[in-house]
Amino acid sequence: MKKISILLGIIALTTINSCAERVIVNREVESKNDGKMLLGTQTLDQFQKEPFKTWFDEEYNRYQIDQSSLAELKKEKLNSYSLVVFVGSWCEDSHREFPRLIKILETLKYNTEKMQIIAVNRKKESPAGEEGLYNITLVPTIIVKKYGKEIGRITEMPETGYLERDLLNILKKDNNSGLFK
Repeated sequence: MKKISILLGIIALTTINSCAERVIVNREVESKNDGKMLLGTQTLDQFQKEPFKTWFDEEYNRYQIDQSSLAELKKEKLNSYSLVVFVGSWCEDSHREFPRLIKILETLKYNTEKMQIIAVNRKKESPAGEEGLYNITLVPTIIVKKYGKEIGRITEMPETGYLERDLLNILKKDNNSGLFK
């Protein structure tokens, strides 16, 4: 009886270990057309490596934040929201908007631990398939979430021309929605 229990324990542990998914962070792949490309879950420090650093730093340093929108964003408590950001390291819109977003978030002292960055290929696919969960068709896509629920998104480029204004509009809409319930 003791041997059967031990055998069942070993089988159970083997099954659990084989079902555990290994998440690869900061995956880089080589592409014929695009050279080095990011794919899947990324950390911010990955964008401080070449060839990504060049375009990231250039736009980050060039972008002038709209200070009045920034002040309002602080009041609307952006830090109480989480973000999911889909980017293409091959995509010009991502090259423009992603560094701008990071500059805004850093200026607001946003806790970037609450932000998930997912890089996709030209087909807008990631290794773990997150794009399907969020119905991603264009990049960049910035999804604003509260308590795990999507409350708004910015797709490809901000409607107002400024990410901080679009983020503010999403937060104001969410914060005012409680008044009419």
